[in-house]
Amino acid sequence: MSGHVQFDAPDAAGIARLTLSNPGKLNALSVAMWRELRAQVARLSTQGDGVRVVVVAGEGGQFASGGDIEEFPQFRFSADTLARFHEEDVRPALQALLDCDLPLVAQIDGACIGGGLEIAACCDIRIAGAGARFGVPIAKLGFPLAPAELEIVAAVIGPTLLRELLIEARVLGAQEALARGLVTRVVADGDVAAEAQATAVRIAALSPQALRLNKRALRQFTHGARSSHAERAPHYAYAASDEHREGLAAFNQKRTPRF
Repeated sequence: MSGHVQFDAPDAAGIARLTLSNPGKLNALSVAMWRELRAQVARLSTQGDGVRVVVVAGEGGQFASGGDIEEFPQFRFSADTLARFHEEDVRPALQALLDCDLPLVAQIDGACIGGGLEIAACCDIRIAGAGARFGVPIAKLGFPLAPAELEIVAAVIGPTLLRELLIEARVLGAQEALARGLVTRVVADGDVAAEAQATAVRIAALSPQALRLNKRALRQFTHGARSSHAERAPHYAYAASDEHREGLAAFNQKRTPRF
C-alpha cells in the first residue's frame, strides 16, 4: 500500500500539522492513509502533546485527489470488503476528525476531490487557493457516495449543493466553492500556506478551553433538534475555571490574556 500521513509536532505556538502524502498520485488516499489518519487524530485527541491547533494539508501543492484507484480492485467488487472499507476505514477516520476537540484548519491547494473533500469538510476552517478544485465526481467511475460519508459532507455544505456535485459530477472552482459556503476564504495560490499558518496562529492565541467547549456544543446542538436543559447544563462548568477568570481579567486590565 502506498502513501502515508505525516505528523509534525507542534511549534512554539502549539501548531501541529497533518500532511497527506502520496507522491505521484496527487495525494490520492490509500487504505493505509485512512487508517493512519484515524490513528494520528485519535492520538492527538487523547494526548494533546501541547497541541493547540492542527493544520491539515496535502504534500506538493495538492490537497487530495480522492481514493487511490489502483487499490480499488482489491476490495470494491465484493459487497463485504467494500462495506468494510467504508465502514471500518473511511468512516472512523472522518469521525475522528469530527470528534477532535482541537481546532482543525484545512490548507487546500489544488485538488480537493472525493475523500479529500470529505476530510476538508471535517475541518473547522477551510483556506483554499484560487486554483483549488472541489467535487465528488464518482458517478463517472460507476459508484455512489457511501451513506456515512454523504451524511458528513451534507452536514457541512448542505444537501442542495451535494446533490449537484453527485448528480452532475460537477467540479467547482475555488470562487464558486466560496460563494456556496464550501470554503471559509480564498487566497492566491502562493499564499495558501501562509494564510493557513496565520489563521492557526490567531486560533492558538485564544482560550483552548473556550474553543474546546465551542466545538463540543457545535457537535451536540447543530442537528436541528432543540437541546434539553440537562444537555446544556454541563456546558457551564467552565464558570470558575482559570481561563475564564484570566480572559476577563486581561480585558479589564487592558492586556493580552495568557492562556
